[in-house]
Amino acid sequence: MKITSLNDRALVRLISETHHKPPVLRGLVDTDEEAAILAELEGETSARLIAEREGSPALDRRELAFARRAHDLGLYGESHINAAFTYTRADGNRFNGGERGAWYCSWDLLTSVQEVGFHRTRELGFIGRYQDEARYVELLADFIGDFPDLHGLEHPALDPDPLVGYPAGQALAADLRRHGHRGLVYPSVRHKGGRCFVAFDPGIIQNVRPGASWTLTWAGSPDFTLQAV
Repeated sequence: MKITSLNDRALVRLISETHHKPPVLRGLVDTDEEAAILAELEGETSARLIAEREGSPALDRRELAFARRAHDLGLYGESHINAAFTYTRADGNRFNGGERGAWYCSWDLLTSVQEVGFHRTRELGFIGRYQDEARYVELLADFIGDFPDLHGLEHPALDPDPLVGYPAGQALAADLRRHGHRGLVYPSVRHKGGRCFVAFDPGIIQNVRPGASWTLTWAGSPDFTLQAV
């Protein structure tokens, strides 16, 4: 597998946009003090907050973004980085298992849209109802370093069927991490010609900042439309 050198800015990760909604627990209380107490209670079951306090079998808390600098020097995006590595699907994704997450991103918006759109469409297919509207916000980040690159290879990790591609990709990622690699460049499986990157290590994700917001809409079929917010 070839090694590719990166010194690239503003790779795009899309996450569900929830900050425009009021906090879930706020309607249960009358004052900010009471809200703080409820937030503390909620934190007892938050995978991210638990990992920040205690770590996990697959993630040393010292790897997380907040632990790399003093608390009074907190930067935008730290909670997003930590969430990417602590909130996972039970069966994982293409290059991470269910115990430890990863930061997935791409070099262009449309590739990221097709990647997240595939997963949303798949979930809608499970319930047999393609009626939905989902808002996403861009998280932009920079990466510098030398990373393995799957471009030009016919690796089973790139199989479009998750039942085939995911186990192969997770095994590959585990092997790469054992050999000290901190990320992987690979061709998008969902967007022809798209170029993707997965960070295995929170420490290589630099200068996270917000980008534009977008709405994906399903109106009765698996095809979705994209519109700027």
